[in-house]
Amino acid sequence: MSLMTAGDRAHAPTERRQLSDLISRRKTDLGLSYEDLAARCVDPETGEQTVRYSWMHRLVSTGQVKAPDVAQLRGLAAGLGVPLRSVQDAAAAQFFGMDAVYSDDAQVRTALYHFEEMSPEDRLKVIRLLEAWRTE
Repeated sequence: MSLMTAGDRAHAPTERRQLSDLISRRKTDLGLSYEDLAARCVDPETGEQTVRYSWMHRLVSTGQVKAPDVAQLRGLAAGLGVPLRSVQDAAAAQFFGMDAVYSDDAQVRTALYHFEEMSPEDRLKVIRLLEAWRTE
């Protein structure tokens, strides 16, 4: 097994852009520049600004950046005004090819490699397995 780098993904025919698209969409929705959005990306645990505007701009325009760390994900969630799990899911999908899968009531979550590319029958099997782990 090998991991693709951001540079490898830029040339992949099925480029994944989940985090790039989330940032682009929220930036537009909020009517902010990259600089203003980055200023809002403060990790609530440390109080530090964790994301630079240049990193976000490169991510959205080329996808050629290093994967964000946990502090950056928390900062992005705060800056974008979305739940942390949304940013985690988007980053896992874009950087690692891992699709988030939830039980019907969202009590159980897992990440699977290219879940969306599975057959409908296999996706249903995964959902049933998640439902079996759900707490009542």
